Amino acid sequence: MVAPVMAPWPLFSLHLLLLFLLLLPLTRAHRFSVHNTSLNHLVLEPGQGTLYVGAVNHLFQLSPELKMEAVAVTGPVIDSPDCVPFHDLAECPQAQLTDNANQLLLVSSRAQELVACGQVRQGVCEKRSLGDVTQVLYQAEDPGDGQFVAANTPGVTTVGLVVPLPGRDLLLVARGLAGKLSAGVPPLTVRQLAGPQPFSSEGLGRLVVGDFSDYNNSYVGAFSDTHFAYFVFRRRGARAQAEYRSYVARVCLGDVNLYSYVEVPLACHGQGLIQAAFLAPDTLLGAFAAGTSQAQAALCAFPLADLDKSMEQARRLCYTTGGQGPSGMEEATVEYGVTSRCITLPPDSPESYPCGDEHTPSPIAGRQPLEAQPLLQLGQPISAVAALQADGHTIAFLGDTQGQLHKVFLNSSQSQIYHSQQVGPPGSAISPDLLVDNSGNHLYVLTAQQVDRILVAACPQFPNCTTCLQARDPLCGWCILQGRCTRRGECGRAAQPNQWLWSYEDNYCLHIQSLLPAQHPRQEQGQVTLSVPRLPTLAMDEYFHCAFGDYDSLAHVEGPHVVCVTPPGDQVPPNPPGSDHVTLPLALMFEDVVVAATTFSFYDCSAVQALEVAAPCRTCVGSLWRCHWCPQSSHCVYSEHCPEGEKTVYSAQEVDIQVRGPGACPQVEGLASPQLVPVGWESHLALHIQNLHYFRGLPALYYCWLELPGKLQKLPAFLEETSKDSGLIHCQAQQFHPSMSQRELPVPIYVTRGEIQRLDNAHDLHVTLYDCAVGHPDCSHCQAANGSLSCLWCGDGQPSCRYGPLCPPDTVEQLCPTPTIDVIEPLTGPPEGGLAITILGSNLGQAFTDVQNAVTVAGQPCNPEASLYRISARIVCVISPAPNGTAGPVQVAIKSRPPGISTQHFIYQDPVLLSLSPQWGPQSGGTQLTIHGQYLQTGGNIRAFVGDQPCLIQEPVCPEAIICHTMPQAEPGEAVVLVVFGHVERKLLTTPFRYTANPQLVAAEPSVSFRGGGRLIRVRGIGLDVVWQPLLSVWLEDEDQVKALGGQGQDVNPRRNCGAPAADPQGCIQLESGLLQCSTLCSVNSSSLLLCHSPAVPDGAIPKRVFFALDNMQVDFASASGGQGFLYQPNPRLVPLSHEGLTHPYRLKPGHVLDVEGEGLNLGISKEEVRVHIGDGECLVKTLTLTHLYCEPPHHAPQPANGSGTLPQFVVQMGNVRLALGPVQYEAEPTMSTFPVEAQVGLGLGATVLIAAVLLLTLMYRHKSKQALRDYQKVLVQLENLETGVGDQCRKEFTDLMTEMTDLTSDLEASGIPFLDYRTYAERAFFPGHGGCPLQPELEGPGEEDRCATMHQGLTQLSNLLNSKLFLLTLIHTLEEQPNFSQRDRCHVASLLSLALHSKLEYLTDILRTLLGDLAAHYVHRNPKLMLRRTETMVEKLLTNWLSICLYDFLKEVAGEPLYMLFRAIKYQVDKGPVDAVTGKAKRTLNDSHLLREDVEFRPLTLMALVGPESCGVAGNSEVQRMPARVLDIDTITQVKEKMLDQVYKGTPFSQRPSVHSLDLEWRSGLAGHLTLSDEDLTSVTQNHWKRLNTLQHYKVPDGATVVLIPQLHNGDTVSQRLGQTGCPSGENIPMLEDGEEGGVRLWHLVKATEESEGAKVRHSSLRERERERAGAKAIPEIYLTRLLSMKRTLQKFVDDTFQAILSVNRPVPIAVKYLFDFLDELAEKHGIEDPETLHIWKTNSLLLRFWVNALKNPQLIFDVRVSDNEDAILAVIAQTFIDSCMVSEHKVGRDSPVNKLLYAREIPRYKQMVEKYYADIHQSSPASYQEMNSALAELSGNYTSAPHCLEALRELYNHIHRYYDQALVEMEKGLDSPGLMGRGVGFQAGTLYCPDRLSVPWKRTPWPRRCSWLAACSRSLPWWRTK
Repeated sequence: MVAPVMAPWPLFSLHLLLLFLLLLPLTRAHRFSVHNTSLNHLVLEPGQGTLYVGAVNHLFQLSPELKMEAVAVTGPVIDSPDCVPFHDLAECPQAQLTDNANQLLLVSSRAQELVACGQVRQGVCEKRSLGDVTQVLYQAEDPGDGQFVAANTPGVTTVGLVVPLPGRDLLLVARGLAGKLSAGVPPLTVRQLAGPQPFSSEGLGRLVVGDFSDYNNSYVGAFSDTHFAYFVFRRRGARAQAEYRSYVARVCLGDVNLYSYVEVPLACHGQGLIQAAFLAPDTLLGAFAAGTSQAQAALCAFPLADLDKSMEQARRLCYTTGGQGPSGMEEATVEYGVTSRCITLPPDSPESYPCGDEHTPSPIAGRQPLEAQPLLQLGQPISAVAALQADGHTIAFLGDTQGQLHKVFLNSSQSQIYHSQQVGPPGSAISPDLLVDNSGNHLYVLTAQQVDRILVAACPQFPNCTTCLQARDPLCGWCILQGRCTRRGECGRAAQPNQWLWSYEDNYCLHIQSLLPAQHPRQEQGQVTLSVPRLPTLAMDEYFHCAFGDYDSLAHVEGPHVVCVTPPGDQVPPNPPGSDHVTLPLALMFEDVVVAATTFSFYDCSAVQALEVAAPCRTCVGSLWRCHWCPQSSHCVYSEHCPEGEKTVYSAQEVDIQVRGPGACPQVEGLASPQLVPVGWESHLALHIQNLHYFRGLPALYYCWLELPGKLQKLPAFLEETSKDSGLIHCQAQQFHPSMSQRELPVPIYVTRGEIQRLDNAHDLHVTLYDCAVGHPDCSHCQAANGSLSCLWCGDGQPSCRYGPLCPPDTVEQLCPTPTIDVIEPLTGPPEGGLAITILGSNLGQAFTDVQNAVTVAGQPCNPEASLYRISARIVCVISPAPNGTAGPVQVAIKSRPPGISTQHFIYQDPVLLSLSPQWGPQSGGTQLTIHGQYLQTGGNIRAFVGDQPCLIQEPVCPEAIICHTMPQAEPGEAVVLVVFGHVERKLLTTPFRYTANPQLVAAEPSVSFRGGGRLIRVRGIGLDVVWQPLLSVWLEDEDQVKALGGQGQDVNPRRNCGAPAADPQGCIQLESGLLQCSTLCSVNSSSLLLCHSPAVPDGAIPKRVFFALDNMQVDFASASGGQGFLYQPNPRLVPLSHEGLTHPYRLKPGHVLDVEGEGLNLGISKEEVRVHIGDGECLVKTLTLTHLYCEPPHHAPQPANGSGTLPQFVVQMGNVRLALGPVQYEAEPTMSTFPVEAQVGLGLGATVLIAAVLLLTLMYRHKSKQALRDYQKVLVQLENLETGVGDQCRKEFTDLMTEMTDLTSDLEASGIPFLDYRTYAERAFFPGHGGCPLQPELEGPGEEDRCATMHQGLTQLSNLLNSKLFLLTLIHTLEEQPNFSQRDRCHVASLLSLALHSKLEYLTDILRTLLGDLAAHYVHRNPKLMLRRTETMVEKLLTNWLSICLYDFLKEVAGEPLYMLFRAIKYQVDKGPVDAVTGKAKRTLNDSHLLREDVEFRPLTLMALVGPESCGVAGNSEVQRMPARVLDIDTITQVKEKMLDQVYKGTPFSQRPSVHSLDLEWRSGLAGHLTLSDEDLTSVTQNHWKRLNTLQHYKVPDGATVVLIPQLHNGDTVSQRLGQTGCPSGENIPMLEDGEEGGVRLWHLVKATEESEGAKVRHSSLRERERERAGAKAIPEIYLTRLLSMKRTLQKFVDDTFQAILSVNRPVPIAVKYLFDFLDELAEKHGIEDPETLHIWKTNSLLLRFWVNALKNPQLIFDVRVSDNEDAILAVIAQTFIDSCMVSEHKVGRDSPVNKLLYAREIPRYKQMVEKYYADIHQSSPASYQEMNSALAELSGNYTSAPHCLEALRELYNHIHRYYDQALVEMEKGLDSPGLMGRGVGFQAGTLYCPDRLSVPWKRTPWPRRCSWLAACSRSLPWWRTK
C-alpha cells in the first residue's frame, strides 16, 4: 500500500535540492526565513524549547535560536479536494499536483509526538517524532471518513488542542465548512491520538449539526485552562440570522462526548467581529474589527470568571427553566438545528452534572452576549494576540496585518501601546501563532515568509538611564548600582527604596542637583559638596567615590549630600588653547558604576587676562571666576589681595564689596577730540581717562599708540588731571600720510603708562582718517560729500577733491561741469513704457532732487527711482509710453546747466509672440520650448511663464526666438504662454502649451551591453512622444580614465549663440559631484517605443547608475526593466582571420562558412545585432557563441570598401565596437562539387539557429503577455484610485438609496411588483418594437360575416397543417432560402409560429431541437463558435421565444424582484439629479454619452401635492389629501408632473396612470391664488434666438409650495383616453423635447446645445462623425468620470443582486435551462467538439446573451413601467458589463478603452467566475428527463389563451406563405415525392395529390385554404409523418 501519491521522483528530488539551496543562506540568528514557500503554523515543544513550523509542502524543525535542525517534505501531492484518499490515479481522474498547506500543528508532550495535518487527502493527519520531524511515526494508509480532520481548503481555519487525560491523550479539533466532501465532518470533534485508529472520532463526541450551511463556523482560536477548553469563532446568528456575531464555546476537558458544550455571544462595545484571541490567566483577550470599513481594531478583555458565569447561567436556564429567563424571554436554547431542546430538570441539576450527561440538553447556546468595553483602539486590523504575566504586570502582544508587533501594558486604570516594531515584511500579516518561550524572555513571531525571535523586554538595548526611562517599558527599569537597564528580577536590590527606577512610572534619573562651589581655581586643592536627591543607601562596608576625570577621591555621604576632595593642581589637565579653564567630568560612582554625573571646571586667572589684550583688567574682573586685578603690577590673581602696598580691583563675583567689576578698572573712556582726521593736515588728539587713583603718587610717562596699516605709530603724550579721579591724555600733534585705497580708514588707538603697562579701553576706540580725493572722482561727488569732511573741488592744474584748508581759495569751483552719459542699458523697450533703464556716466547730479525731473528718453519723460540712484554715477528711471518705433538719445539736464546727451539712441519697439514649438510636454517639466516672434530682445528683464509656472530662459534672448525650459506642473492640462518684458506682458493665446501626463516606462531590453556602447535598447512605455529630449545616461566614477575623458566633456549648461545650432546633448559632461555623465540621445519611434543606444564606457571606469533622462524625469534602468539592472561587459576580443597577422590576407574558399575566434563575443550582444562586412558585401552571421562567430560570406568576392586597398577588409561591427580582422582573398572555385564537411557543419548550425529563433519567439511572446498584464493592472490601479476618491459621496448616496428602497419594499408588499400579464409579456417578447398591440384583431365590418367565416375555417385548417412536422420544417427551410426574405421577416414569422403553436409547446420544442441540430451541423463545418451568435435565422428567434415562455415563472418568482429593484434604484438616482429636457443629458448616469458635462446648481424641493376629487382626474375621493413630492427647482414643468405622477401613483402600473400630457400643473397660494404652470408661455425667457423652458425656479416656486395636477381643458387627454379604451399600453419611451427651431427660436433647458449647421443630423449619422464623438467621449475630464464612478458604486449592490439572482444555483435551476444545456452538450458530443470554449460560447449565446441581456436592457418587456432614455442608457452599460462577463476571451482595458468598459473593469473577473461556476454547477446537476420537461411544457402551454390573437397570427403567417407560394409548392412537391412517402401511397402526379385512403386533390387548381384542409386530412392519415 502506498501512502499519499507524491510527485514523480525527479521533480521531488529537484524540489528538495532547491529547498536546501534556498534555505541554508537565509537562516541567521534571531530569524529564520524562506522565500520558496509559505509558513502556516508554529508550535513550541515545552521541554527543550524546540520549534516546529508547518509550511506549504514542508515541516521545519528549529532550535530555540531559530537554527534549522531538520526539514521534512510533505508535498506537492497528486490530489483533488473532490476525491477521498486514493491509491490508483484512475480512482480520481481530476487529481493533479497539489500544494500541501499545513492546516493543524500540535505537540503531544506525553507521547513525544508532533501532530501535523495538511490540506491534501481530505485533511488527514500524521504523527512525527519530536526529535526528528523527518521520522514519520504514523500515517493512515487507507483513511476512513472518520479520520478526515483538517479543512481541505487553505482559507478555512482549523484549530485544535491536545487534551491530556489520565492514561491517554485526546485531540479536540474545530474547523469550518470546506469542500464538497466535508459536509459530513462536524464543526467540533473529539478524536483519539493513540490506539488502532489514531485521529478517528469513532465512539467519541461530535458536535452534531442539522444544516451545515447555516452553521458554518469560522474559528479564531482554541485554548484551555485546568478545567475547560474554549473555542472562539464567528458565524451568522442563530437560526440563519443575517448578521454575523462573535462567540466563545466551552467544553469540559474530560468530556469525551461533548455533553458540556455551551456557547455564548461575545461583544466588544461598538465594534465588529472578533479577529484574534488569547486566553491569558483569568482573562480572555479578543481583538475585534473596528471602524466604518472594519480596517481598524479594538482590544477587549473578558474576565474568565464573568465568561464562566455567563455560560453557567445559560446552562442553568436550559437545564431547569426550558431556556426562559426571569423576564420570560428566551435566554438559552439548544443550537445547531438538532432535535434536543431545553428542558426543566431539578434546580440542582447544574451542580449534579457540571459537565452534562446523556439526558441533559446539548449543545446549549446562550442568547445574552457577554459585553466588554474596548481597552484600546488601533489603526490596523489585528491578526494575532498573545499575553504574558511578568513582575506582577500583564503585557499583551498584538500582531497586525501589516507585519507590525505592538506591545501593550494592561492595567486596571488604562491600557496603551508602549512599543511598536516592524517584524515581518510590510503588508505581511502576523500569524495567530504568537508564542512566548519557556523562560518568558523571548517571543516567536510567525509571518508568511519568516520566523522572528524577539525579546519580550528589550531592556539591554537601552544604554543609559535616560533612554531606559523614556522607553516607558513596564518590564524594564534602571538598576542604579548596576548601572544598566534590567528586568526587576535582575536587579538584586530592587526591593529596597531608590535602587530600581521603574521605566513606566519614574521620570527622572538619579542626578547631581547642585555643586558647592560650582568651580575651583586649579592652583588650590579643596572640597566640593554634591547634592544628590534619592541617593540609594549602601551597606556598612560599601562606599561611593568621586571621579574628577582620571582622579578618584573617596566620598563622604551625609544624607543627600556627598563631599569630595578636588585633585591637586599638578593633576589637573592643562587648559585648552585659547581658554582660561578646563572642564572635567565629575562622576559619583559605586565601584565601577556611574551613579550620577555632571561636569566641574578648574579656572586659571593668569590665563584670563590674555584673552583680551585691549582690556586686561576688565576681562579679569568681569569673568565668571573669582579673579582680581592688580593694576600696578598688571596681574590677574585668584587670591583676594595684591602684593603688599598695591591696591586691588575686585572681581564682579565678590558680592560683599561695593566697588568691583569692570567699571572699577583704570580705563580710557573715549576721544576728547574729533574722530575725523584729514590726511595731510596736522591734527591734535585727546582722550578721556578715569580711575586714576590707583596710580596716585606714582609718576609715569604716557604714550598714544595708533595701529596704522603696516606699522604701529607711537606719539608722546601728557596727562592733564581734570578732577580727583579723571583727566585728559593729550597726544602730540601729527600729520598722517597712510596709503589709502578707501575713502575712510578707521585706526585703533590706545594709551600706555610707560611703554608696557596698557590702560584698558572702555570700548572700541579708533580715529577715522579720511582723504577727500578717494571716492570723489568728479565735481558732483566732491560737492555732495558730507559737510563735516570740509571737502572742496579744486580746479588748478589737475582738478581734484581736497580738504578745504589744502585748496587755494582762488581755485575752488562752485559750479560743476555738464553731465556726461557713457552707457544706456537696455537700448530697447515696449511702447507701453514701464521699463527701467540704467544710465551710467559722471556729474549726474549731487542729490536725487537734482535728477528727479531732469531725464528724458527719446523725447519722453523718464521717472528716476530714488532707491537705485547713485550720486553722479548712475540714474535708473522708468520710461514713459511712446508710439512704436520712437527713437532718440537720452538727455540729463541738471539745474540750469546745458543737458548731457547720450551718443546711443533708445528705441521703442513692440514685441510680438507668433508661435510655439513644441506645443506639448510632460507635466514633470524639462521641455525645451522655443517661443518664436519679433522684437523679442525688448528690455533687459525678460521672463517667460507657462501658466503659473516660470519657464527658465536659456541665454541669450534672440530677436526672433526665446528658448526656455518648463517647470513641473501639478496637473495635466493646457496653459497659456506668457512673456514679461519688464512690466509689460505678451500672451500667446492662439497656441497654448499642453501639459500631458508624465511618460511611463514599462519595459526596457536588452539589459546588457559592451563597454564600447552602441547597442540598441528598446524601451516601451506610455506617452513617450511627449518627451523633448530622451537620453540614456550612465554615471561613471571619477577615475583616471574618466578624468581624461571628462576634460573633454561639455559644459552642463553651455551658452549658445543666436542662429547657432543647438548643442549636442550626447557625449560626456562633468557633474558637480565629481562623477562623469555620459549620454546618448534616444529616438522616439512612437508614443510607446523609444530606441536608445547604450553609451560608451571607457575601460577602468566604474558605472554607478544607468538611467533614462526624460526631460526633468529620471527613471533608473532597473525600474523600467522590471528590476533588471543594466550591466556593462568587457569589449569583445577577436583573433585576426589570418594566423600570420592582420596584414596577411585570409584565403577563403567559396561556399565555406567563416569561423572567427574570440573571447566574450555574446556577453553584450545578440547574433541579430552583429554586422560583419567583407568589403562592400555582408557576411551573414549564422551563429554567435562566447568564443566563436560563424558567418556566411558572399558567394562572389566583393569590392573593397571606400577604396581601402586591393583586397576587401573583414570588419566586425558590434554596436560601437568596430574590429578589422584583416583582408580576405577569395580562392577559385573547385571544378568538382562535393558535399564537404563544412556544409554539414553549416546545416547543423542552421538547425541550431532555427531552434534558437523558436526559443526567442517564445520568450518574446511571454514578455508581451507579461507587459499586457502589467498594462491591465495599471489601468485597474488607476481606476481603483479614482474610485476611492469618491467613496464618501457614494456612501451617502447609497444610504439615501437604501432608505428609498426600504420604503419601496414596504410599498411593494402592499401593491406588488407590476409584472405584465403573461399575454402582454409574451407579445412584447415575441414582437419587440411593435408597440403594445402587435396582433390587434381586425374589426368585422357590416356584411363581412361570410368572408370572415371562410377565412376562419381556412386559418383553422392552416393551424392543423402546422402540426405536420415535415410541412413545417419544409416551410421554414423554404422561407429562409428566399433571397428577399429579410432578417426582420424571419424573426416575425418565427414569432407568429411561436404564438400559433403556443398551445403545443411539446411539439414546438421538438421542432426547435430538430432545427438546432440542423444549425449545428451547418456551423460545425464552418466555425462552430459562431453558432447562435446573432438572431439571423428563424430557429434562433424561436429559441429566444421558447426561453421567454419557459422562464416567465422564474422571472416572477426569483429574478424579477432584484431586476425591478435595480430599475427603481436607477430611476431614483437619475431623478435626484438634474436632467436636461432638451438634450437628455443627466448628471447621474453610468453612460458617458448621456453625461451632463456641466456643473449645474440646483436645489431639491418638497412640494405638497393635493390628491382629491379634482386632482389627476381621479373621481370618488371624498376628501383632499396632501402628499409630499420630491422635485428639483430646475425641473421643467413636464418633469415635475412626471415625478409627481410617479410619487402619487406609487404602486400603480404605468398603463393605469393618466398621461402626463393630459394634466396641467397648478400652483396654489392662499385661497384665491391659482397659477397654471407650463413649459412654455408668455413669461418664457427668449434671448438671441434661444428660448429657455420654464422651470420651478423660473416661477420662483418655494419649498413646501402647494400644487395640484388638474385635467387639461383642451383635448390633450384624448390620446390617453384612447389608450385606455383599447387596452394597449405602448410601454414605449416618451421622446425628448426636440431642440429644433421654431421660427428661428431654439429651445434649451440646462445647457445650450452645440450650434449646428443645416443637415447636422445627417452629418451625425456619418461614420466619421460617430468616430469623432466616440473619441470625444473618451477624453472627458476626470471630474465627470468621478460622477460615473459615484453612480456606479451607489448602484453596485443592486447590480450584484441582479447578477447573483440570474447566475445563482442556490435555488433549483429552471428545468428549461438544464434541458437546453444538456441538449447543447449532446450536440457537441455528437459532432466531436471537445473544445470547452466552444461549448461555453454556445451556452452563453443561447441563454445569457439571448434572453438575460434583453431582460436587463428592456425591463418594460417584463414590468408595466416606462423606461426613460437615461434609464435605458444606464441599463445598456450594465447589460454590456454582463456581456463582457460572459465572454471567454480575456477582458483587456487600456487608455483607449471606452469609459463604460473601464467602469466595471474590476468587477468583470468576478462576474466571469460566477458565469463559469453557473455553467459548472448546472453541468454537475442531475439531468432533466424528457418526462419532466414535457410535463412542464404541458403546464406552460395553456398560459396563452387569446384565440383572436392566435387567429391573427395565423392570418399574418398565411400572408407570408402566400408571398412565396410557388417556391413553397416546389419544395413541398419534392418532399411529397420522396421515396419514403411514395412507398406509402402519398405523392404528386400530374398536379394531383394522392393519399393512402385513395383521396385525390387537384392541387394547383385548389385555393390555399382548401389545400391546407386537404393536406391536413392527408397528414392525419399518416401518424408516422407527424412524428418523423
